[in-house]
Amino acid sequence: MAGSSIHLQSIAGLGRLLRSGELSPVELSRHYLARIETLDPSLNAFRLLSPERALDAARAAESDLRAGRNLGPLHGIPYVAKDLFDVRGLPTTAGARVLEDNIADRDAAVISRMNAAGMILLGKTNTVQFAYGGAGVNHDHGTPHNPWLAEHHLPGGSSSGTCVAVAARMTPAGLGTDTGGSVRIPASLCGITGLKTTVGRVSRAGVYPLSWTLDSVGPLATTVEDAALIYRSIRGVDPEDDSTVDRPHGDGGPDDDLSDLRIAFAESGFWDGVDAEISELVRRTGPIFEGLGAQVDSVEFSEAQAARELNPRAGIIAAEAYTLNRHLLEEKLDQLDPIVVSRMLPAREVPAHEYLRTTLERKALCRRAARAFDDIDALLCPTTMIAARPFAEVEADTAVYHDVNVSYLRNTAIGNILGLCGLSVPCGFTSKGLPVGLMIYGRPFDEEGILRIGQAFQTVTEWHLRVPDLAWAGEA
Repeated sequence: MAGSSIHLQSIAGLGRLLRSGELSPVELSRHYLARIETLDPSLNAFRLLSPERALDAARAAESDLRAGRNLGPLHGIPYVAKDLFDVRGLPTTAGARVLEDNIADRDAAVISRMNAAGMILLGKTNTVQFAYGGAGVNHDHGTPHNPWLAEHHLPGGSSSGTCVAVAARMTPAGLGTDTGGSVRIPASLCGITGLKTTVGRVSRAGVYPLSWTLDSVGPLATTVEDAALIYRSIRGVDPEDDSTVDRPHGDGGPDDDLSDLRIAFAESGFWDGVDAEISELVRRTGPIFEGLGAQVDSVEFSEAQAARELNPRAGIIAAEAYTLNRHLLEEKLDQLDPIVVSRMLPAREVPAHEYLRTTLERKALCRRAARAFDDIDALLCPTTMIAARPFAEVEADTAVYHDVNVSYLRNTAIGNILGLCGLSVPCGFTSKGLPVGLMIYGRPFDEEGILRIGQAFQTVTEWHLRVPDLAWAGEA
């Protein structure tokens, strides 16, 4: 198979080639490692590579497939992991130099599940320090370059490196985490697909924590179909993570018939201040879903505005992040990113009664939000208020950074507070050529439902198939 076309294949397509013998796992891994060598010096998606480990795993997968031992649709497929996930023998730095000696002695639960599916880890990707930021900025390891424009634009955070690597076709897919939007924001800004799972659906054991209340793990890929394949391989109860629960997974249903579904634009809390181009592109998806047979309406969904008002100081994340990183803040403050520190340190002043009140009120609000889905199958809104901004613009002014960061987090954090699952899919491009994301929110634990809707959307749209110009660098 021609090398220049391998990375344009979906995981499903690559899997068929691997199982037929037209492509080998070793050939595929070498192809992606070569792309990383060519592209990453300018894109800075990767924290570290593990080529020897990857090729060893590829040889094992090749041997298995030749012997007729097929572990499923992901067997022999390369992937990357955000540098929050423990990988035995490698450092988990969480985007901070002070953790460069933090060598993992075993794999995170989801890494073990990816290994069991026969996937091949290429390396670990850059992230925001402690995963605390929606813009994607990292002053220790560098801010990854959004591949859609030659000028350095923000990738979104905190799963910044994974999204840049997937968007530039340096990997078929990757793992991210989402506490306030860290899967969906960079997925939107980089023009790929990102799934925020419900807390309790996927184990967080062996993942560097930011908030024990809100952290979730999710896949990132070019297509919904690919994200679904990875999601199904990593979900499930894990005794090492007592937040995981045994809940039915549901059935994704047919790919292109949504006639049994009611989908609604969520009007309250999501649209104020949204860039006009983004608003128009997201609204244009309504007729597309109608063409797929769905009933499309608009609803107020007042719980979104209530979620914004509940936690104005981001007290849950800030308080828990401060608690989890207190030893570093007290012992190595001068070695940490001042932007991250400026968001964590104020949590020292959050009274215990305010934190506890917020968590109790959140639980009640989550129950209200879940009931709102009694006669609605999914809610639609813009993933982010604005598209990717130039890196220099936010780097020059801390106040601009904070404004931009809030603009990225506003719509996504609502879903975390309300305990929803969410899927961001590309739905168009701005006049500047930057991707725009559509958010599909579902009731808790209805990942299969929103994946079904997203996959149907991608059967009749092509935005997810576009490849950034920078991803063609070095091609013949």
